[in-house]
Amino acid sequence: MEQFRRGGLVFDVIDDGPADGPVVVLLHGFPQRNTSWEAVTARLTAHGYRCLAPNQRGYSPGARPLRRRDYRMSELVDDVLALIDDSGADRVHLVGHDWGAAVGWGLALRHPHRLASFSPISVPHPVPFLRAIPTSRQGLASWYMYVAQLPRLPERLLLGRDGSGIRITDALLRGGQAAVHAQRDTEAMLEPGMLTAALNWYRAMLLSDSGEIKHRVRVPTMYIWSDGDTAITAKPAHDTANYVAGPYRFETIRGASHWLPDEEPDTVAGLLLEWFAAHPL
Repeated sequence: MEQFRRGGLVFDVIDDGPADGPVVVLLHGFPQRNTSWEAVTARLTAHGYRCLAPNQRGYSPGARPLRRRDYRMSELVDDVLALIDDSGADRVHLVGHDWGAAVGWGLALRHPHRLASFSPISVPHPVPFLRAIPTSRQGLASWYMYVAQLPRLPERLLLGRDGSGIRITDALLRGGQAAVHAQRDTEAMLEPGMLTAALNWYRAMLLSDSGEIKHRVRVPTMYIWSDGDTAITAKPAHDTANYVAGPYRFETIRGASHWLPDEEPDTVAGLLLEWFAAHPL
């Protein structure tokens, strides 16, 4: 599979590993693409898993609607559900990092029967995250989410006067990302329309239906967090345990930054392989 469709949108997909292997869907975050999973998928496919890593809504050139309401969580979740349907799998192992984890929580809440396991990386369950914003350091750590709500200004600030995106690179480096990966992700954001589409994920947050997020997840869930994460603080990370009713495992990778799939692929892949084996398809 190189692409899948939902309605009039066409999504690009990296499909790697044996065609008859158990399916793992890996969802990237901001401001990354599916290439951020390459080091992890190489380790998973070596153990017989089929890995599907899509460029999500706004990141695929053929799936870049203009309205911010088109980036509501319900749309993002249904995109992944369409990928699972096209893969031919009844159930999959779902892995998500950053915004990809947020979409994963949404899918686990809405369609638990399609998942054998769920492994969010970095981003916690939405309820403890939202509750931590006014009551802990998470409110300050999430400052960029408030700025992203503004029209046009974030694009101008991030791209810079010369359009080089140097401020994107600087922000990623300050967040602990390696220079080679920061440059890779910055170059992707320079594609016409991609940065605005990616920022529309934030701008659509207030338009998304939050009715279901109060529920607890019943899918076997392993949450991987790093204590050097500048975007996600300890309080919502630790409080996530209260919002998973199924089998739950919490792993802290010490001394690592937010960018775990790039920075710690051996550790991440090792944990995933253990979790998949414990909850086979």
